Amino acid sequence: MTEAPRTPTPIDKIADAWVDTLAELEPTLATYIGRAEFNDRFGDYSPAGQERLVEEGRKTLDALTAAAPVDDIDAVTRDDLRRELELGVELHDAKWHLRDLNVIASHAQNIRSAFDLMPTATTDDWSVIAARLQAVPEAISGYIETLRTGMGEGIVPARRQVVEVVTQIGRYTADGGFFANFAADAAPAEGQLPASLARELANNSNAARVAYDELAAFLGKELAPAASESDAVGRELYALHSRRFLGATIDLDETYEWGLEELARMVAEQESIANEILPGASVDEAVAFLEKDASRKLHGTDALQKWMQETSDRAVEELGRTHFDIADPIRRLECMIAPTKEGGIYYTGPTDDFSRPGRMWWSVPEGVNEFDTWRELTTVYHEGVPGHHLQIAQAVYNRAQLNSYRRLLGGTSGHAEGWALYAERLMEQLGYLDDPADRLGMLDGQRMRAARVVLDIGVHLGKPRPDGQGTWDADFALEFMRRNVNMPDEFVQFEVNRYLGWPGQAPSYKVGQRIWEQLRDDMAEREGADFSIKSFHKRALDIGGVGLDTLRAALSR
Repeated sequence: MTEAPRTPTPIDKIADAWVDTLAELEPTLATYIGRAEFNDRFGDYSPAGQERLVEEGRKTLDALTAAAPVDDIDAVTRDDLRRELELGVELHDAKWHLRDLNVIASHAQNIRSAFDLMPTATTDDWSVIAARLQAVPEAISGYIETLRTGMGEGIVPARRQVVEVVTQIGRYTADGGFFANFAADAAPAEGQLPASLARELANNSNAARVAYDELAAFLGKELAPAASESDAVGRELYALHSRRFLGATIDLDETYEWGLEELARMVAEQESIANEILPGASVDEAVAFLEKDASRKLHGTDALQKWMQETSDRAVEELGRTHFDIADPIRRLECMIAPTKEGGIYYTGPTDDFSRPGRMWWSVPEGVNEFDTWRELTTVYHEGVPGHHLQIAQAVYNRAQLNSYRRLLGGTSGHAEGWALYAERLMEQLGYLDDPADRLGMLDGQRMRAARVVLDIGVHLGKPRPDGQGTWDADFALEFMRRNVNMPDEFVQFEVNRYLGWPGQAPSYKVGQRIWEQLRDDMAEREGADFSIKSFHKRALDIGGVGLDTLRAALSR
């Protein structure tokens, strides 16, 4: 922000206009980036709404193709936005939207999760929430219409995803579920809500519950019987999703073999550290030893949240003095327990003006009340600083050079998650994981990410199992995952269901880390004695969120 603002170019204006279009057509996305003008509604999830979205994408693609870059910043924007728009058209032409239902990132979850990021401080905020609650039935209706259209064309999700989402919805709509509690707990900072607004919230929340129950009924009675028995999407669709999540084209077969090698390397590294923790111990024995250590345990979600926040604050303060330039707005990171109980840990970026800070969310499954600090320390670095928060918030902060698309929407899972895994290893190198137990926890996460490269590609491409006993399927995937992670079984089951329904996303973490490390090593080789790791990090992060092929090209210029 200390730099002079860049004069917007024609390509900047095209990119900014695309953000405006997406904000209007996908209001939940607008909420995510902190644009509140559409917070009272949802997008049109019907087939007609999807057609309009892709048509606007084609128009933007035409305008972008006709524009000439004026500098390197423009060249990056053009390359990356064009990649994103072309991929959106390809996914639409493949009719993915007609079968887009999974346990973590489909409209079934996104409609509900939009409320997690909405302002709640004032009576006016709650009035907007009441209006969006009122819009839930229409949003659900459009989504059902799209899925029903897919049924008519024989394009359906896997039955496993359908059944699991029905179970999720049951938790949303239960008497003690999200919608009941959300309305009952409504209160602005200045006091109680007016009685009329409280009634409106209760009524609209009930209508949202009814709409979600109708979605569950449709899924259970109509879609489940027609759904696919196969969890695999096949090579062609998988390659498309791999590009979607990486922003790079990879050799899937070579990556599968690399994943097997990387997994073996992680196992060997864990075995070595297990011996440090308890001489002669196996990994499982070292884990069992650590799990009995009361000094490394947290009890309850309140203790978890407090520990997360203290750990994050300490990392920000110390790294900001020694290894990174961390601007004041970026130093604020809120650690949250998510209102759902689905499993998973995730980050949401700050709004463009930092009025809503970056947040680290932990969705704790029902019945999980104990947490091991040695296992989770690296997760805080992954989600916070120097991981997601430093990367994403830095792009938001760099408004002097980056247009709104580059700051707020650009990038891929491989870029973000690859950086976060890269950051975990960086923290080990900086001495933050000198305790062998903490390193074992980091390696447990790295081993999991390597295992799911193999699992994800193996299942969706129907590859031979590593044990030679047939081909990959969901049962072997669950068995394989249980052997390779030390997590409560509720987490493991959710993770495997996530991979089966979200093809290409899970490998983007470890593959993204591989590409980040290749980019660093390539630059070190080019620059020789002049190479600075701190300079590399600054150059790379200042580019903002992009696909990994775009990042490679930008760093090579």
